This record gives sequence, C-alpha cells and structure tokens, in this order.
Amino acid sequence: MFRRLFSSPQPEPEPEPELVPRPTAPDSDTETIRRIAAQLQELPMERRRFIGGFAYVLGRAANADLSITPDEVAFIERTIVEVGQLPEAQAVLVVEIARAQTELKGATEDYLVTREFTEGASVEDRQRLLRFAFAVTASDDTITAQESAELNEIGKELGFTSGEVDKVRVDFADQLSAIQAMRRATAG
Repeated sequence: MFRRLFSSPQPEPEPEPELVPRPTAPDSDTETIRRIAAQLQELPMERRRFIGGFAYVLGRAANADLSITPDEVAFIERTIVEVGQLPEAQAVLVVEIARAQTELKGATEDYLVTREFTEGASVEDRQRLLRFAFAVTASDDTITAQESAELNEIGKELGFTSGEVDKVRVDFADQLSAIQAMRRATAG
C-alpha cells in the first residue's frame, strides 16, 4: 500500500498480444486420430489428422442406429478416397480403423474427435463433412430418427446452428423416415 501511495506512477502494462491457436500437438490427439495417422505416414501430420477426423465422423454418423451397413462402409470408403486423395487400399484401412473405433469407443471419442476436427478445419471443410454425414446415413435410402438426432449433434459440434443443419437436411428430406412414413400414411 505504501508503495502505491509514495512511488511514482507505473506505466500501464501493454496489452498482451492476441493468442493465435496453435496446431494440436500429436500427444493431445485422440486414440482414434493416432491410430489412423499411423497408417498415413507419407502425409503431413495435419493432413493425417484431417482424414482421420473426417473418416471417424462419417463412421459415427453411420453408427448412429448402432449398425453400420455394407452400403455405408462402401460410401465412406469412396468418400475417403475422394476427400483424402488416398489409394483405395489405404482408404479401406482408414475406414476400418474409424469404424472399429466408432463401435468400440463411440461415447468417449465422439465429441473429442469432432471437436478436434472442428478446431483444425475450415468452415467449408466442416460444411462438406456435415453434407457427407447426411449422405452416409441416407445411403440405404432412409435416415432414421436416431441418425437424424446424431446428425443434429454432429452439426452442433461442427459449430453450426440448428437452422444451418436444417438447410442441409432439406436436401435429404425424401430419405427422412418421418417424411417417408407420412407419405405412406397419406397414400394408403
């Protein structure tokens, strides 16, 4: 107190520089991302994380009804070949790891992997992932109520509002089980 009263005024401290997010360190990756990244050694680490997160979230969407069908697996594999620019054999391995992790650790890893993906992805990449997540659940021509609820959660974790998720959902209205049930009821 005496120092404040009897000393000369101290200059105001300069504001601290704004923090810029740093890339995630490898030791903070989820187990899922570490396993997938290990299979993609020739790619830069950030690209490995991106592909791993993308594959996992698609597997998460496919597993929303607690069953991943062969059609869903094939769709995810084709998507990972396209998005990850990987050879088919490597994409199959990545998807298998993502599928297994989704089934084994889903409740634990879902939020963590999606959050990690969101932190490193552009808005366009997150939009693309959300659209592919809808498409994988629609690959059997029906998006169930469980899948729809999981898509809502994925969209939220990717940083989108309910309205933004609903804009994507409109493109898949014909595959929504609730819409299909209403159409059957009015047709019969």
